[in-house]
Amino acid sequence: MRADIIVLGAGIIGVSTALHLQARGRSVCLIDRGEPGEGTSYGNAGLIERSSVIPYSFPRQFSAVAKYALNRSSAMRYDPLYLPKIAPWLFRYWRESSPERLAIAARAMLPLVEASVREHDIFVQQAGCGDLIRGRGWVETYRSQSGLDNAIAELPDIEPYGLRFEVLDKAKIHALEPDFGDAVQGGIHWLDPKSVIDPAGLVKAYAGLFEGRGGRFAKGDAATLRQDGRDWTVETSDGPVSASDVVVALGPQSPMIFKGFGYRIPLAIKRGYHMHYAAEEGTELRHSLVDAEAGYVLSPMAQGIRLTTGIEFASPAAPANTIQLDRAEHFARRIIPLGARLDPKPWLGLRPCLPDMRPVIGAAPGHDGLWFNFGHAHHGLTIGPASGRLLAELMTDEEPFVDPKPYAASRFR
Repeated sequence: MRADIIVLGAGIIGVSTALHLQARGRSVCLIDRGEPGEGTSYGNAGLIERSSVIPYSFPRQFSAVAKYALNRSSAMRYDPLYLPKIAPWLFRYWRESSPERLAIAARAMLPLVEASVREHDIFVQQAGCGDLIRGRGWVETYRSQSGLDNAIAELPDIEPYGLRFEVLDKAKIHALEPDFGDAVQGGIHWLDPKSVIDPAGLVKAYAGLFEGRGGRFAKGDAATLRQDGRDWTVETSDGPVSASDVVVALGPQSPMIFKGFGYRIPLAIKRGYHMHYAAEEGTELRHSLVDAEAGYVLSPMAQGIRLTTGIEFASPAAPANTIQLDRAEHFARRIIPLGARLDPKPWLGLRPCLPDMRPVIGAAPGHDGLWFNFGHAHHGLTIGPASGRLLAELMTDEEPFVDPKPYAASRFR
C-alpha cells in the first residue's frame, strides 16, 4: 500500500492532523495499534479549554513547593522511588516556570488556544457530532472564601485576553448548580470554553469523517517505522504501508520513534486517573467544575460523572495507585452527592509533557519527510485540531496561521 503521508497515532492529535492534510488534497494512512481515541485521548476531563491562556507551570512559591513535598496533596503526588529519575526534568520545568519564561510560553501557546473552539467547531459540524458538545463553559470552584478572594484579585491579569467570565458568590453558584453542597463558597464561571461528554466518541467521530472522505485507517506497530531511501515504511495488519512523509503523533509513546532516530527531546510523563460515578437520585451536575483548591475535575459525561485527577509523577509502567483518586473523591463528595463507582478499576492515562510547556510541532531537523506533533500535556483535546492545522500548513508549504518557531524540535538541540 502507498500513501502520500503516514500519520502514526489515532488520538485527537493524529486524527486532526490527518483531517487537515486530507483537506489539502493529500492521501493519508492513519496508523495505530488500537482503535481511534482509545489511548490518552480517551481519559481526559473533556474540556475544550479556551480560557487556559496561562500554561500549567511548576509552583515557584516556597509554601506551595513545601506542601507538595509532603506528598499528601490531592492535586499532585509523586512516587519517592521515581523522584531521583524525574528530578532533572523537574528542575528544568521549574526553571522554565520563572515569570519571564512562563510569559514566553504563554505568548507561544496563545494562538493555538485562541483557535481551539473555532477549529473544533469546524470538525464537529462536518462530522455531525454536535450532540457530544456542550457550550456551557466550566466552573472554577472554591471551598474557602480566602481562595475565592485571591482568585478574584488575579482576574485583572487576564483582562487583556478578552475572556468572558462571571464571578459567583455563594448564592449565585448554588443557583447555577443547585445540588452543590455547603462546602462551596463561590467560584468563577468561565464562559468561552466548551465541554465534551464523550472525548473518545469525539475522536471516533472525527476519524469516521476522515475515513468517510476516503482516508485509510490501518492497525499497525509504529515501532516498525523504517526509512527506505526517500520513503518511510510501517508494517500493518494489511501489509506494509509506504509514504514520502510520516508524522509522529503518538503522544506519550513518541519517544520510541524520536529516540531511535537520534533526537534528544525532553519528553516526560505526568500520569492521571479517572473514575466514573453515578449521580445520586434526583441530583445533577450541570457544568464541568475544577476544584481549584484540591486540584481535580468533575465532568458530566455520557458514562456518568467523571472525576479526573491532577498530576502523578511515577514510572509510566508502574501499576495504578488509587491514593490520589481516593483523596480527590473525598473532597468531591463534599461538593456534590456522588453515587457508587461505575468502573471496575480506575483508568490510568499518560500525559506527554515538555518542560517549556509547549508541544513539538514541525519538521524533524535531521531527516527529510519526518514530522513531529506531540507533547501537548494537559491540552491535547483543546488544541488538537489547531496543532493539526499548523502542521498540515507547514507540510504543504502554506502560510502558517501562527508562527511555528516556538514549537520547533530544533529548540532542544
